[in-house]
Amino acid sequence: MPEITILKRPREEAVITQRMFFKKTARGKVMKVLRERYLRDDISCGVYGCRACNATAQTVLPRSGDTTHKDFPTGHYILPDTNVFLAQMDLIESNYFTPPIIVLQTVMEEVRHRSLPLYSRLKALTTTDERKVWVFYNEFRSETAIVREDNETPNDRNDRGIRKAAEWYNTHLTLAHPPIRGQPKLALPEVVLITDDFANRQKAEKEKIPCISVRNYVDGMKNSDQLLDLLSATGSDEVEPTRAVAGRTALYADYLPMSTLVAGVKAGQLHQGHFNANQYNYLEGTVPVPAFTKPVLLVGRENMNRAVQGDVVVVEVFDEREWKAPADEVIDQEATLKNDDAEDSEEEGEDLMVHEHEFKALRAEHAKKAPAEKQPTGRVVGIIKRNWRAYVCHIDSTSLTSSNATSLGLQTVFATPVSRLLPRIRLRTRQAPSLVGNKILVTIDRWEITSRYPEGHFVRTLGKAESKEAEQESLLLEFEVPYRPFGKAILDCLPPEGEQWVVPPKSATFPEWKDRADLRDLIICSIDPPGCQDIDDALHARRLTNGNIEAGVHIADVSHFVHPETAMDNEAAARGSTVYLVDKRIDMLPALLGTNLCSLRPHVERLAFSVIWEMTVDAEIVDVRFTKSVIASKAAFEYGEAQLRKDDPKLNDNLTQSIRLLNSLAQKLKAKRMAAGALNLASPEVKIHLDSSESSDPVDVEQKALHETNSLVEEFMLLANTSVARKTQESFPQTSVLRRHLPPPPTNFEKLQDILQKRKGLKLDVSSSGALADSLDKCIDPTEPAFNTLVRIMATRCMLSAEYFNSGSVSRDTFGHYGLASPIYTHFTSPIRRYADVLVHRQLAAAIGYTPLHPSLHSKMHVERIMEVINRRHRMAQMAGRASVEFYVGLALKGRNEREKEVTEDAFVIRTFRNGLGVFVSKLGLEGLVMFKRDTQFDAENYTISVPSSDIGRPDVTISVFDKVTVRIEVEKDKNTQRGRVKMTLVSPVDSRAL
Repeated sequence: MPEITILKRPREEAVITQRMFFKKTARGKVMKVLRERYLRDDISCGVYGCRACNATAQTVLPRSGDTTHKDFPTGHYILPDTNVFLAQMDLIESNYFTPPIIVLQTVMEEVRHRSLPLYSRLKALTTTDERKVWVFYNEFRSETAIVREDNETPNDRNDRGIRKAAEWYNTHLTLAHPPIRGQPKLALPEVVLITDDFANRQKAEKEKIPCISVRNYVDGMKNSDQLLDLLSATGSDEVEPTRAVAGRTALYADYLPMSTLVAGVKAGQLHQGHFNANQYNYLEGTVPVPAFTKPVLLVGRENMNRAVQGDVVVVEVFDEREWKAPADEVIDQEATLKNDDAEDSEEEGEDLMVHEHEFKALRAEHAKKAPAEKQPTGRVVGIIKRNWRAYVCHIDSTSLTSSNATSLGLQTVFATPVSRLLPRIRLRTRQAPSLVGNKILVTIDRWEITSRYPEGHFVRTLGKAESKEAEQESLLLEFEVPYRPFGKAILDCLPPEGEQWVVPPKSATFPEWKDRADLRDLIICSIDPPGCQDIDDALHARRLTNGNIEAGVHIADVSHFVHPETAMDNEAAARGSTVYLVDKRIDMLPALLGTNLCSLRPHVERLAFSVIWEMTVDAEIVDVRFTKSVIASKAAFEYGEAQLRKDDPKLNDNLTQSIRLLNSLAQKLKAKRMAAGALNLASPEVKIHLDSSESSDPVDVEQKALHETNSLVEEFMLLANTSVARKTQESFPQTSVLRRHLPPPPTNFEKLQDILQKRKGLKLDVSSSGALADSLDKCIDPTEPAFNTLVRIMATRCMLSAEYFNSGSVSRDTFGHYGLASPIYTHFTSPIRRYADVLVHRQLAAAIGYTPLHPSLHSKMHVERIMEVINRRHRMAQMAGRASVEFYVGLALKGRNEREKEVTEDAFVIRTFRNGLGVFVSKLGLEGLVMFKRDTQFDAENYTISVPSSDIGRPDVTISVFDKVTVRIEVEKDKNTQRGRVKMTLVSPVDSRAL
């Protein structure tokens, strides 16, 4: 029998291996937590060929390090501290920045604590094959593990741990490169601590640890010209402020301390919400807060106080006597500030001139407003969370100094974001002349109280403005769409058979057939938009012997291939949704699944998740069952093809009968929904005709045609989603993934109600979804058939957005979907392109006992976190799709401008301003501004504007909201930004070019 010896650990060793901290529980109780960490001496340094480390350990760092830096000719590795990754990630990620990097565990954990998005980028950097990055677990290596000393701050403890690791590495490298007898002693590579913390550098120098600041390190690199522009101003204590910032008086108030903000919000004295900039007036913004039915209005730069679109801000609301109404004038930032100087824009004379110009515009706007139009008004007093990221911009060519127009010296210029919701960004760059005419990425670093503009740094060039490649990438970046190729770890999750994978023959020995219904003999077909490759739904209907009808919806069984907590699942969760652009698709899942193995192609056996109802001929549901299945679709139709087949009296085969049966049920299902108060809303949808399947050049634009079969598919998808929602919520009342559409506040409709009443004498009842639906049906203009659609589009814009939510996180009475008039709803029918549907599939599979539910979907906190991500991704995907359509409409119009002498289209006036009109061209789904330079008579109360007639001696022409006008559409190139811009002018009832 072997002898067992138990050794008692010395107390001084326990201090090193134990980590103690205090944790506050949800009830406010303080708990002492003691965690043991097991220290080892076999954690590899990551250097190739190191004789002191385990020979079998993985290594990524080259033996001699990097020898190209002028300050470290014998070779080196860099070891950045936490703040370098927090402030200089754009530099670290650059393809020009190639030294081998050692990332400490201490740094990884601190970055994760400070910024999850930056942590994700750092983690991705450590896994890429193109870079030499080694993660060293210094907290678990016996020689580098440290404990926090008495009276030592966590930050100081981490800095000491980073220096300790750097010191150990330099000692360890002498063991990795032992001297060889008879040969001269080799110069060893160094591990260089990179930090912008001056105090930390002083301590490192005292401990004889090689160290350097980020700027000095970049200065010594061979390609420093390309890298210096990437330096963030916030990361370095050596960056000179621009003359515009240095020595200036404050333009904005300082933010209140975070503790004051939190206490004020909790007490109800301050209010928290997201800042939304005004796209028509850069001097206004709003912050929706729960305490008021209308958002808090922010008027003027001082009151917006450096808030940027999407920031989570805290506002102070003024006394009600100071409340104002939103402006009625279009105030364009580029036009107002076109003569501002990037370097000297805060000079006294110019500052007063610009300030006076802005003050005059605001004073004119808010002088006389009806009390009913006024809304809570306030100012930003603090920022809870910044929404700063990389923005797509153009260099303002007028901001280049004439003497430096061809110089590569450092100069300060303006970067104008593509989005009208963002302020101009002051940028210091050596590449300004070469960047003019390009789309570039710029990140905001800081916004001082002495500067009218935020300061940022150049990240990279996307390409020439107006080139399709640059425009497409900029669109994806602008809406934060993940578009990187799927990595090896993700592709390794796919079936090893690849495209040769097939459903195996029916047998109990194959797991694919476990508890699956064999529905291969059913007459099933799919009906989709033209060109659809990711077919995730199919349908069938047949008469039963008892006189009822069996109808089924069959959805691609994506969850069979995408398993929880795998690399592919994590990537799908991060992407959240497939993004559809005009000429390409950014997939949520690898194409092998989306367009092949999961796609319900015709005449191929596929795994599915089926919802099958027994209905009466009046579409009353008798029974519903859910089952995993194997199907073989008999046909894949486009909407138009299915419509022709349904309407063809000569066809009477089983497939055609199935489509007709489905259509008859769909009509009855829709009638019931409408009777229950469902809304029939509208959105402008157009179809872009491309030159050919190989070309992405648009040749024409037309409104999308809607067929009866569109409604057929929609009704059965809605029914499936509703049926599944009931089932999963019954089984998992605390964590089921659902979708809701909250009723809009009545105040959202006030403006539209007033316009309809004054301009058309029509009443819009918004007391319920049913009342709204009825009154929308009555909004008819006998002389203009398109009027009703226009009103529905405007009503849609008054709605709140639908959202995914966790059933255990909100009260049961808020589950409903207002637009569909359904008490409960979810998304089940598109798992190839929506991650929410994948989660619902997993929950439904568990609800019917097919598989146990993964533990993560039992966690309310986990589900809530995923809902937050996919809600954001869903919104961004929608906006990216619309922006893509808008870009291609612009290209098509540009082509028409070249072919035709003049492009004119009918449009409706949807908004009136003091100096212009907002118009909507329904044929193109395009919204635009018609601006007037001459004085006009504006009647805000009656939504009219009177402009001088084109004909001399004729009376002024009055134009109102809902009037039909004819507009001239041109695509002109902005001389400054070099980007094409749609410009609209009136042709009728007056030619506005004279105005």
